[in-house]
Amino acid sequence: MKRFLKHSDRRGLIVALVMAALSTPAMALTPAGAAQKVLADEAPVTFLEHLCDDHGGRLTGSAANEAALHDLEQALHDLGLTPERETFSMPGWVREEDTLRMILPVKRKMRAIGLGYIETSAAMEGAVVDLGRGGAEAFTDDMPTGAIGLFGPSASGRANDVADRAKAHGFAGLMFINREGGGQLLARTGGFHGEPLSLPIFSVTQEEGFWMRRLIARGLPVKVGLRSRSYTQPITTTNLRLRFPGKSAETIVVGAHFDSWDRGQGAMDNGLGIAQLFALARTLRGQELERSVELVWFNGEEQGLWGSRYAATEGADAERPPIVMVNLDMVGVPIAVNALGDADLMPALERWNTGRGDAALSGGVENKTWIASDHTPYQLAGVRTVTFNAPIPRESVRFYHDFGDTFDKLSSEIIRESSAVIASLVVSLADDPELPGGTRDAAATEEMFRNAKLEKRLQAVGMWPAEFGPVEP
Repeated sequence: MKRFLKHSDRRGLIVALVMAALSTPAMALTPAGAAQKVLADEAPVTFLEHLCDDHGGRLTGSAANEAALHDLEQALHDLGLTPERETFSMPGWVREEDTLRMILPVKRKMRAIGLGYIETSAAMEGAVVDLGRGGAEAFTDDMPTGAIGLFGPSASGRANDVADRAKAHGFAGLMFINREGGGQLLARTGGFHGEPLSLPIFSVTQEEGFWMRRLIARGLPVKVGLRSRSYTQPITTTNLRLRFPGKSAETIVVGAHFDSWDRGQGAMDNGLGIAQLFALARTLRGQELERSVELVWFNGEEQGLWGSRYAATEGADAERPPIVMVNLDMVGVPIAVNALGDADLMPALERWNTGRGDAALSGGVENKTWIASDHTPYQLAGVRTVTFNAPIPRESVRFYHDFGDTFDKLSSEIIRESSAVIASLVVSLADDPELPGGTRDAAATEEMFRNAKLEKRLQAVGMWPAEFGPVEP
């Protein structure tokens, strides 16, 4: 005999079942679970493919950068997430048609591009003088006025330093030999200061640069003509932030720069980081970890770390410093994790790597400080930072900053496998009860950089804090 519930009883039972389901905690996301989730997800791969193919390079301040950022925002909104823009001002730079031509020994248009922050100049011609590495010892008082200097591939200081030396000795321009052969051109900023360079500087290929150097060594005349039309201008741009609140207000920031140079698609540098953060966003959606996690896509990195400088010193992370910042800049599949000078982070990183069992990174945990990516402003602000030793295959990475930095240089496996390791670490750090809190004081930060012998390099790019004391010559 069937028994039937009254309508009111059925309604009460349904409500009770729904309430029970809502009150039942979801299965907690583990490091291994996060990795498995990312490995099975092709969406970040497809997202990066479309971002690269639809917009090309993402030079900060360009229409392409803004359109690509809008696409990222929309993709996050489609996931039910609410990213926020963090607006800031920076010295922008607009690339126009900058030209370099050989006049002697033969007339030909040279393969060259202007360095970031070169300014508009009149057309000029000059004899080429080989300056070696461009150090102070290369300059003498009897050099011809109006000459065009040739230096590199390695250089004594940053390009703006060489430009200032050359201008003081009457030079009219410079050519910087690229560090990769095969007709490649390394796009780069002329300096981290954001000011117009004192002379126009062109990146030239090894083939044409070494050709000129060989002729000069034989005592033969070499002459070039150049004209720059690019220019600097103040711009307003944005970082994009996405917060996943945890049970604690303590925050792990995971950052990757969104911008790129403009000649290629910026797939490796740093579309890879964009996709890795997007994979994290998809994985953390609907999860609550012990600590909050905030994802930040920085702008202005290539021209001088402008987005991360703002975020760490004036923006949200200055008001509420994270306890760890994880930087994703050209991170291939990791072979090691790097504490970047913060030894007290190493136990947490060791616990995470040991917990990976057979999937433990073969290189283990490193503690090597280096600078000139988006972790540097956070380090200077006293925040502990982490990145990975994660090489991209040589046959691909040689094209970074060049025309050849395109989506086809990345495989689905590189994107998914690297993202899986990153997701595993982020979940581990967010849930590790023994992770050190707070920030480093200024004295400990200064000691860390001095121990790594980085004070001169930081001073050269204008980032050595005055309160740290003088830097010895």
